[in-house]
Amino acid sequence: MQAGHRFAESAPGHDGAVHVRGPLGTDGVERVAEEENLRVAALRGANGDEDSEAESYRDGRTGEVDQETKGRAYAWCRDFLSGSWKSISEADFQISIVSGGLSNLLYKCSLPDHVQPVGVEPSRVLLRIYGAILQGVDSLVSESVMFAILAERELGPRLYGIFPEGRLEQYLPSKRLHTEHLQDPAISAEIACKMARFHRMVMPFNKEPRWLFGTIDRYMEQIMNIKFVREAHIKKFKKLMKYDLPAELASLRALLAATPSPVVFCHNDVQEGNILMLDGRDRNSSDKLMLIDFEYSSYNYRGFDFGNHFCEWVYDYTHDQWPFFKANLDNYPNRQQQLHFIRHYLVESEDTALEDRAKVEEEMIVEANRYALASHFLWGVWSIIQARLSKIEFGYMDYAQHRFDSYFKRTNALMECLSYFSCLSVYFPFCLSFLTPVQ
Repeated sequence: MQAGHRFAESAPGHDGAVHVRGPLGTDGVERVAEEENLRVAALRGANGDEDSEAESYRDGRTGEVDQETKGRAYAWCRDFLSGSWKSISEADFQISIVSGGLSNLLYKCSLPDHVQPVGVEPSRVLLRIYGAILQGVDSLVSESVMFAILAERELGPRLYGIFPEGRLEQYLPSKRLHTEHLQDPAISAEIACKMARFHRMVMPFNKEPRWLFGTIDRYMEQIMNIKFVREAHIKKFKKLMKYDLPAELASLRALLAATPSPVVFCHNDVQEGNILMLDGRDRNSSDKLMLIDFEYSSYNYRGFDFGNHFCEWVYDYTHDQWPFFKANLDNYPNRQQQLHFIRHYLVESEDTALEDRAKVEEEMIVEANRYALASHFLWGVWSIIQARLSKIEFGYMDYAQHRFDSYFKRTNALMECLSYFSCLSVYFPFCLSFLTPVQ
């Protein structure tokens, strides 16, 4: 959904601001279904006995930071940043909401204008408070290690402090990307290059691709036991449960098992809110974007990063009225737009001989669009869980419904194409090669 995890603010600026689903409240690194140390939140609402309060926000988003949150943020900044942060009072401490998070709560914390840093401490930071789904000890350690490594390699913001409830990150002056920017050829090309660099990284984490189906399996298990209280949630949940999700998941596993896709270190939530357009870079520069929000990053099948990113062309999370997102399936990238992305990815990867390029491109299109189904399924079940737990103002059940509607539309289209090309293949055997996986 992610998400993430949707979070940069207008300049001066996810971390600078991000679609925080990021996307999840779950860190992707080594978070598998059998992980014993994951502290999963009870399937109760944000207030302990009710569903998520998201259905209450039909008049629009709130913009004020409550006093309890301000007090906690002040204490974290004072203790972890030190320097001038220790000299200011809570009354002088400045905090504002960074919009867009679907998994985590994001805030910009600043020194007052009349107070300057006395050492190396920053004058402003991004505070990320983890959502209800996160909070596992093992995953917190893994994500903190990953975040620090990426910062050291200048591939992500600096890390200023970590604590059980969240972390303090570098606040990067930046402009927020919007969904329509993903269609811009120059921006799409740079995103492809950034993804290729991310995929080349060797990280000190489990190399087995357990994240995708491990996460889905865990959410499915929770959904089977979930109980909603709000009538609006109950009706929407019953509608979603008319789908035979366990059977559909088995079909999805079989399809992807027959779809070759290399295992690489994936971001797993490359959407507009998790991409910063950094201030101070020449507009013609090919290095003006930064990927952020790595809470779902893990070793995974490459096709998921492609397919998930293509799905995000459809969703706009900046809508300021209920359900706080808009979707337009017509924005899903067409063949030429997908080829544009894939070709720039391959150039950056520098691992494909020219004589193989056309064949590889066709295989990658099939790979991406099949894994797009996994994106819809993952963020669909994620959103059902969030509807029960999250305090964030968002129409999670509406979002889940749209992701599953999109999943079944694409699945039905795939089946129709397979049937059509199977008939054609009697006379034109090459027709089926576009849709069948390479063995």
